Order: sequence, then C-alpha cells, then structure tokens
Amino acid sequence: MPLRRCKSMSNSLAAYRDENRGEAALSPGLHAFAMLGKPCRAVGKRRRLQSQVARRYNYKLLKNIKRNFGMNYAGEASRSMGAAQGNVRATGSFQLPDEVAFMGIFGAMTTAVSGLTAQSFALENISGNIANSRTTGFKRVDTTFSTLVPDLPTNREVAGSVGAFSRGTLTVQGDFLPSQVPTHMAISGEGFFAVRERTAFVDGSPAFSGANQFTRRGDFELTNNGYLVNGAGYYLEGYPVDPNTGSATGSALQILQVTNDNLPARPTQQMEYRGNVPSYPKTNIANISIPGSELLSGAAYTGASIAASDESGFVDRTISGQSLTVYNGIGTPIDVQMRWGKTSNTAGAETWSLYYLSDQNATGATTKWTRVSNAVTFDASGRMTSPASGILSQPFVVNGATSGTVDLNFGLTGLTQFADANGSVNINTLNQDGYPSGTRTGIEMGEGGRLMGVYSNGQTVALAQIPIAQFPADSLMKRKDGGVFEETLESGQPIFADGGRNIVGGTLEGSNADVADEFSKMIVTQQAYSANTRIITTAQQMLQDVMNIVR
Repeated sequence: MPLRRCKSMSNSLAAYRDENRGEAALSPGLHAFAMLGKPCRAVGKRRRLQSQVARRYNYKLLKNIKRNFGMNYAGEASRSMGAAQGNVRATGSFQLPDEVAFMGIFGAMTTAVSGLTAQSFALENISGNIANSRTTGFKRVDTTFSTLVPDLPTNREVAGSVGAFSRGTLTVQGDFLPSQVPTHMAISGEGFFAVRERTAFVDGSPAFSGANQFTRRGDFELTNNGYLVNGAGYYLEGYPVDPNTGSATGSALQILQVTNDNLPARPTQQMEYRGNVPSYPKTNIANISIPGSELLSGAAYTGASIAASDESGFVDRTISGQSLTVYNGIGTPIDVQMRWGKTSNTAGAETWSLYYLSDQNATGATTKWTRVSNAVTFDASGRMTSPASGILSQPFVVNGATSGTVDLNFGLTGLTQFADANGSVNINTLNQDGYPSGTRTGIEMGEGGRLMGVYSNGQTVALAQIPIAQFPADSLMKRKDGGVFEETLESGQPIFADGGRNIVGGTLEGSNADVADEFSKMIVTQQAYSANTRIITTAQQMLQDVMNIVR
C-alpha cells in the first residue's frame, strides 16, 4: 500500500467516532484498530507510522468506547492497547481480542457514579419528605438500595454497583391532630377515602373524572353547592342515606352532595316508656300502709273515660305518669299528660290503667281524661304479663289535635311493679320518635362512619355513609398530586367497607414524615455521596499515573 494511504488513516480514524456513535456492540470499536493493520504491510517506516497513529488515537478511542459501551469495556480495551501497539511494531498488524472484560479502575468509576446517582435519588426523597412534613395525610417515601452485580465467573466477581428504589409508607399512621371543623375526619388504621377529581365546570356545576382515586387527606369542608372537598380539591364519595329510614339508598359510590337543607316533620309513631309502678301507690285518699286502700272507688273511675265533673275524685285516686310531647303529620306538638290508676288487686294479678288528658278545657260531662286502650297486668312477682307484646297502641287526641296511632312500647321487661318508698311512678326512659320540621344548621361526623346533618329542631339525621377503601397491596398503589393514589394491577382492586369506628370526626391525620429522622438520613446520605466522589477522584489519579508512565 502506498505511503499516502497510511497518511490518510488519521482522517479515517477521526471519522470513526461519528460513524460508530450509535452502535450497540463493541465489535465496531475494536474493528477501528484493525483498520490500522489491514492496509499497511511489514515495512519499517509504515509500521512506525501505524504505531504513531494508533498511539495518538488511543485516548480518543477509549473515550468513544467509554461513552457508547460503558467504562468497564473501555477499561479492558485500554489494557489491551499496549499489547496491540507492540503487535503493530512486530507484525505491522494492529488487532484487539474479540472480547473485552471488565477492568477494576473503570469499574470502580462506574460503581461510584451509580452510588452518586443512588444517593442523589435518596436525597430527593428526603427533601420531599421534609417539605411535606406538615402536609395533611402525607405519606413519606423511603429509599431502598439494591446491589447490581454483573454476570462474571466466580473468580472474577465484583461487589457490583447500586440502584436506588422508592418504598411507600402508606400503612404507617400519622399523628392525629384535633380540629375545630366538624367535617374534618381521619382514618384510624388502614384504608383510604374514595374521592374524585373535578375536571371542569359545566353550566356552573362541576364535572368529574371517571376514575376513583384514594386519599388519606381528610380535611373536607362543605362548599356552597353542598359538596365535601378537601384541601387538595378532591371531592368525597360515599353512599347517600335516606333520613327517614337511616338506610343507604344505593350500592354504587356517588359523589356526595348535601341537599337536605330542610328536614320535614315526622309524626310520632312510637313512644318508649320504661319504669316502675309502685306496689302500693300513694294517692290523696289512700293510706299506703293498708293493703287495698289504693283502689279506685267504684266503677265510676274504671271506665274508658273520665268526665270533667269527676276529675277531682279521679286525680285523688291516681298517681302521675309524667308527660311527653308527641307530633302529628304536620309537626304540630301535642302534650300528653299521663296518670296511672290501680283498678284491681286480685291475688296474683294486679291491674293498672293508664289515662291521658284529652281535653284540658272540658267541663261538666265532657270527657277530660281518656284511658289508653288496654289495661296493664302484673303477676305476684311484679312482672308484666299483659299486654304480652309489651306494646299498647293508642291515637292521642288532645284539645282537638290528633297525633295518629302511637305504639306505647313498654318492652317485655321494661315496666315492673315493685315497692317504692314514695309510692310514686319511677320513670327510667320516656321518649318518642317524632319531631317538627327544621332547617340544617350544621354537619358533622357521627358514629359508624356516617355524615350527620344537624337541624334547628334538635335532630341529628344521617345523610350519608362514608366507606373505607382497602387494597390487597396498598403499598403498590400509584402516587399522584394532592396526596391521592390510584389503583394498579399490582395493588389489586379496592374493597369497600363501612367506616365504622375507623373514621374519627373533628380530627386530621398529620404527615408521617418525622423531620428529625429525615435529617439523620440526610447526614448519612451526604457522607455516602462524598465517599463516592472520593472514589472517582482516586480512580482518576490512578489513571493519571498510568498516563505519566507513557510520557
């Protein structure tokens, strides 16, 4: 080959970098050395020129191999170049081995770079944890490290480089913080609130994304259109509840919107009456020390009604059963005053009748007191034997206002007849289930994960049931902005259960990131990062020593 061909090789070699920049295998790089040997033969001057060109290109080629194929390949290539140059001088042919193994110095640099990358990743997570140390419901991200070891023979094994990976802490509970906002809530234990993201407003109403998302952030507050929205702008989902029955109205999750501004009146349907009537009632004309003196006198006071003209004698022979307000269908309050009268003292079976004041303004023969439908009977041990169901049904008509039929519920064991020192009725429980209409004055979390409406009539009514979503592998959920998470194939699908005792109202869950702990991890990360930079500096110095030998 002519000498001019050899001189042009430097231009060919310079073009190698651009020609082979995108190659994915080492063989093209090694072939660049072979280019030096193929054109020239064993002629002294030409051999010297080849050796000079190869030596001059060594550095550039190593840099190219390092960039395209990694430092480990470049390291062994560098070691092989010395032998290759000697081969040029001896034979006029420049060739490298077909396979290049890892070399210690360049491998150390590669490992150190992976260490820098891993510690940088850890520092990024630490930074995010500290930044969100006061974010409601935030779950810190820890960093785990894993060894990356190349596949080498056992006698050439190396410690390997390192990779950094995130690990969520979704199951780690944050501290509970008291809140003065009644709609704030926190989950005790595992689980998430189901929420949806608002995507737009259409005709003044929000439009939502189709996918459920999940969060531990419970700082929900009521908007002017009745939605519960947390501090990150996500809308709470749940099951609406019928305020009359207290049961959920559907099985599919819905975005909750509180529209029950007014609570209609509810007529009284049941009156709960629990207590004890005395064995010897003390009336105005009775002597409680004389058995039988408590009985009403004659049949005049044992009928279904008591005329106004007989009221004086009736009151003298009966004892107070207290009073209670019931409501009719339009919410009209009806005061029911009751009195007990003992009408029979047969051995082993004592009978009482319950009366209520039906017309406060009655006069003469007009009925003023009306007896409740049936009598109440007790056995010798003081246990109620009649009515057997423990319930008396009675429509109360007071001063012209009708309540409708009310079940007077004593319970099977709720009403007894035992001795009483005062000879009076002792009431343990007296309430009813009706109420007048009212307007909503507030909203709060109740027991069992229920959202309760507070009304001006004193009623607290369930409006919605808030479920808790649990996942088979919640740590594998995908993290999104605003403290929400999405289900993945790895996390599995959510299982919804009633909040029960797990939802705590008037409380917020704080971040589970501890600043002191994060600072400790930051110091360790900084030291590890500095140590890795020292390895790179040392390896660079060792390479410089090798370069000095060549000089």
